[in-house]
Amino acid sequence: MSRQQLSLDRLGALSYIAACALVAGCVGRLAPLVAVALTPADRVQALAWAQRTLPGRDTAIRFRFRYEDRRRRWGGRGTARVAPPDSLRFDYTGPLGLGSGAAVVVGDSAVWADPEENFRSLVPAVRMLWAALGVVRPPDSAASVAGVQTPPRTIWRFVQDADTLDYVATDGPSRTLEAEWRREGKVVARSRTELTVGAQPTKARIDFPEAPARFELTVVGVDTAVVLAPSLWRRRR
Repeated sequence: MSRQQLSLDRLGALSYIAACALVAGCVGRLAPLVAVALTPADRVQALAWAQRTLPGRDTAIRFRFRYEDRRRRWGGRGTARVAPPDSLRFDYTGPLGLGSGAAVVVGDSAVWADPEENFRSLVPAVRMLWAALGVVRPPDSAASVAGVQTPPRTIWRFVQDADTLDYVATDGPSRTLEAEWRREGKVVARSRTELTVGAQPTKARIDFPEAPARFELTVVGVDTAVVLAPSLWRRRR
């Protein structure tokens, strides 16, 4: 992850969904998501666990979103199209069809974004976007891996350079995936996603302690029979 930062005060309404779902750089203090000691763990097991969070086939997730900070509220609708194992097309539009945008992500990188200025924080925060959709990106080959399983919870920690990503998956009647991103010990973002028994997302929330700000996503439909045309991955214009 790079050290890119983005000031919410400089964003207009069109950039809010990118800012709230993908922004890097928040201050404030939260209690740690993981408060138990973790021991070094098998990377192969971590990779297999992350793999199981992927949809089994091409999937389109339609959602409503809402963003809120101290100054304003803003919302709209969008669609996230996931092509396993690592591709994501993310589209959104604001109230009355205004303020539309899109981006394509492959793995942990943004291939393109339109408007580009709305997604300047996409690369450093892309794992949080995946987590909000119920998907855990596997650890990089250079990352250290730790974890513990205490049913019904499974916990994994991936650490690379100054960045720490914690994931907590809880099984049972209330199935959830929580994620926390810390940089140099400071919480940058935290997400919580509610899942069906089949691991499809129903609701998600990403909190940014600096603003303070919150992005909420409510799924209104999941299409697992969608056909993703090759043209979908090209720029909109």
